[in-house]
This record gives sequence, structure tokens and C-alpha cells, in this order.
Amino acid sequence: MAASGLVPDGTSSGRAQDAATHKVGTAAGGAAQAFDELIAKDWEWRMEHNPTWASTLGDRRWNDRWEDLSLEAISLAHQHGVDVLAALKAINRTQLSAPDGLNYDLLEKDYQTDAEDYGLHAYLMPFNSQREGIQTAAQLADALPFVSSKDYEDWLARLRRFPACLDQTTEELRQGIREKMVLSRAVLQRVPGQLDKQIVPDPRESDFYKPYRSFAPSVAPADQERLSKAAQDAISQGIVPAFARYREFYVKEYLPACYPEPGIWQAPNGAELYNFLVRKFTTTDLTAAQVHEIGLGEVARINGEMEAVRARTGFQGSRPEFFQHLRTDPRFFEKTPEELLKTYRATAKRVDPELVKLFHTLPRMPYGVKPIPDAVAPDTTAAYYAPGAADGSRAGIYYVNLYRPETRPTWEMTALTLHESVPGHHVQIALAMEQTGLPNFRRYGYYNAFGEGWGLYAESLGDEMGLYDDPYAKFGQLTYDMWRAVRLVVDTGMHAMHWDRQKAIDFFMQNAAKEELDVVNEIDRYIAWPGQALAYKIGQLKISELRTQAAQALGARFDVREFHNVVLRDGALPLDILQRNVNEWISATKA
Repeated sequence: MAASGLVPDGTSSGRAQDAATHKVGTAAGGAAQAFDELIAKDWEWRMEHNPTWASTLGDRRWNDRWEDLSLEAISLAHQHGVDVLAALKAINRTQLSAPDGLNYDLLEKDYQTDAEDYGLHAYLMPFNSQREGIQTAAQLADALPFVSSKDYEDWLARLRRFPACLDQTTEELRQGIREKMVLSRAVLQRVPGQLDKQIVPDPRESDFYKPYRSFAPSVAPADQERLSKAAQDAISQGIVPAFARYREFYVKEYLPACYPEPGIWQAPNGAELYNFLVRKFTTTDLTAAQVHEIGLGEVARINGEMEAVRARTGFQGSRPEFFQHLRTDPRFFEKTPEELLKTYRATAKRVDPELVKLFHTLPRMPYGVKPIPDAVAPDTTAAYYAPGAADGSRAGIYYVNLYRPETRPTWEMTALTLHESVPGHHVQIALAMEQTGLPNFRRYGYYNAFGEGWGLYAESLGDEMGLYDDPYAKFGQLTYDMWRAVRLVVDTGMHAMHWDRQKAIDFFMQNAAKEELDVVNEIDRYIAWPGQALAYKIGQLKISELRTQAAQALGARFDVREFHNVVLRDGALPLDILQRNVNEWISATKA
């Protein structure tokens, strides 16, 4: 007789229960297998259809080609996203493990965002800033290894295929003209000068020829001669004429069709498009008006901190005079590009040994400091980061702008280095790549609010690492914090509130000591990349808020190194998922 109402093995009821349990387990296993197959198949599709991204990650199977930029290919990519969403819907999410449930949600969110982007025809504006576009495609070579004859053969194949990319971009922009989906003339009029640098009389002067200026020892002399000649022919007979055609179209047809004012509000669906971009880049439901108000509040707060630090410097004079002092005093500037690069590298090396104070886990991948290419340096900002290759063939690179050293103050270097290299982008991105337990779309994926929010948060860590011992360097950190607060005001101002370009420049100059060259480049970047600049401050505020919440909840048990591990261990995340992770960690630590 069974005790406590339990049914002994061997009865009909016991067999029925076992069968039901087996059925549930089989269904769960089927859901997990279906989901694993889906994300593997989707990743393979992404690599094949984004061959330059695959190349930078170290997947060289498609090293001989570029993306298909045709309108037909864009439509097919959208259909792929629709198919993935349908496949996800067919999988019972409740039968997945908790980690796979999160993977499911993130994959679904990515393709839902892509579908909304496609529906708004944002793809007809294929510039994400004045320094990035088809005219800078040759920079891909800097991210590739050239160690065998095949590497040079693959690049040669890309050279021969590149004119088709220019023709496809022309058709895309023509469709943008027809639909009035264009950007501001004020910022895009910089591009013809960049195109001129690609229309060279000698193919050996082309950026595309760079890999053939110095061959790897493994390439035989006869192959070197053959490849060099073939590359010159591909550039002089294909790429240069194609750039000349593209430039003529750009100047005669595209620029005249661009909007006279800076804001995306001028597009037929401008308000809807910008509201979508605000949500996309911040991973929140904030409206443009709410973001604008947050920005004004942050500007006021940081101004108060700036005044306190200004007093510490001992400078006697008004705030505008102090800004002018920071922008012009020779002691804050290096005289040559070489000296400037040396100082940047020394600053990076000063940071490295202090990281252990705040981090349990650091990436194995190294990083280096290199100059931004001369072709785009005049039109770009102070620095940026390029991730390393997933296969370890290329380190992460912190690119610094050496154009006009007299406009690059040393007081901003510490904050800039903390953001772009360590503990900012390099630590966050390289650690994500090294999380082998995550699917590839998460290891190499990116949410601007998380990644740029982390970079801005990283700037504030200089205090805890003892790096802002000079009040001018501390003022530099506040200037950079103000820079991102100003972004919330001017980006929403231009794209939602009809501000003109000069009003945005003036607001920036009044509230930050950055050089006018940087300010103008920044404003033009916001014009050409609506909404992206909002990610930094919104992300930073959320990470800082979560740290404060955790410290208050845990008291003496709060460990900032463990907090940073919780924030970074799952790769880039939307801010609401990040908050959930931190809340779960707080609860587990309390328990």
C-alpha cells in the first residue's frame, strides 16, 4: 500500500506520469534544438551577407567580396528578418532555459527593430556620419591581415568588385531623392572633398592600394609583381572612374536635393522616424521632449561641478575667459603630431596598471594606440575605437586624431583614453567577444546605449583610479560629461524642435570648453546620424543609477569589482535587461 498518497512504480498511473514527464522533456529538448539551429543558421546568413563584418571578425570565407548594396538585396535582407521572426514564433519560448529565453528575446528585439527601420525607409540614408560612407571603404584594409598570397588575391577581387558598390549606392541615393529621404546639405557637402582624395592620377596613391605597398615575406617576388600590376589596373580602370561618376552624381543631383536645414523633421515621416531613432539608440521609451529635459538638467548639474573645479585651478577670470584659456594656452598643446601621439600612448600606459582596483576580470586581448587616417582626420572627432578580430589576429585599436595638434588639448586626454580604450570600449567589447558561453550574435552585437553608456561611465572611474590628480584633467572629464549632456539638448533640438545648425554650435560652445573644430565636427555628426548621440548620456545615467542602487541595497557587502562583472559579463544589453540583471544580483547577494 502506498504511503502518503504516492503512487508506486509499475502502476498504470505511474506509467502515465512518466509518459507525461517524458513528453514535456522531449518538447523542451525539441524547442532548444530548434532554437539552437535557428541562431546558428541566422549567424551564418549574417556573415555571408555582411562579408566585411565577417572579415573584421576573422571569418575569411568571403574575403573576396563586399556587401550587396542594391535595393533588391536590402529587400531580401528584410525578408530574412521576417522569416526569422516567424521561425521564432513557431518555437515555444516557455520550454527554453532561462539563458536561451534571454537569447530569444534579444534576437526577436533585434529583428523587430530592423523591421521598423525598414518600414520607415531609413536605409535610403546610408550615411551614419560625415566621416563614414562608401568613400571610406578602403579603410577595411587596415583591419585585415595580409600574410599569404590569398590575402592579396582576395583584396584584388574586392578591388575589381568595388565599382559595383558605387553604382548600387548611387541607385540607393536616387531612390532617396525620389522619396525625399535625404539629410542636410550643410553636413554632406563635406563629402565631395573626401571623394576627391579617391580620384588619384597614380593608382599607387590610392588608399585601396595600401596592402600592395609592402608585401609579406611569404609572397614570391613574381606574385608580388603580378598582384601589384593587377591592383593598379583595377584602381585606375575601375575604381577611379567609378568614383568620378559617383562624385558627379553626388554634386549635381544629390546635394541639390538635400535639405537646407539640419533636422530630420524635414523628411516626409520625419517626426515618426526620429521618435523611432530615439527609442532605438537609447533602448528606452523616452520621447524627444523627455530627453531634451534630461539634457538641460544634466547641463545645469555639470555646470555647478565645473565651477568648483575651476576654482581649484586658481584661474582668476570669468567663465568665458577660462574657456578661452583652456582653448589657447600653449602649455595645453603639443607642437607636432608625433609629440601628440607619444602623449596619447603615455596616457594609455598610465591607466593600465590601475584597472585592477576596479575589475576582477579583464580581457586577454591587447589594444594599441594609432593615428586616425589622414584622409578623414580633418572631418572626424578626437578619437574612436576599432574592435580587435575575434580570431586574435588583430588587437583592438584606439584611434586618435593628430590633425592640427594645436586644437588637441592635453587636458582632455585622460577622459578620452578612459572612454575609448580601457576601461571603456576595449574592456567592454573585448570581454564580450571572449564570453564563449554566449551565442555569436550577442558576443559581437552592440547596443549603443549600453556600449556608449559604459564608455562615458568609464570616464568617471578616473577619480577612483587616481588619474584626475590635476584639476585641469578633472575639468577635462567634466567637459566630456558636459559634451554628452549637450548632445541630448542639441540632437533633439535640431531633429525635433527645428533648431538651426548655428544655434546648436552656440549652445555647445557656451557650455563646454572643447575646441571649435571639434564642436563643429560633432554638431555635423549629430545632423548626419540622428539619435545616435543620445545613447551616451542615457546609458551612463542608467549604469550610474544601478551602481548607486546596488551600493545602497548591499551596504558593506557592495563590491564595485563584482558590480562591474555583473554589468559586463553578458555582453551588450538593452538597458531594461541590464537593470533586471543587476536587480537579480542584488537579491542573490542579499540572500
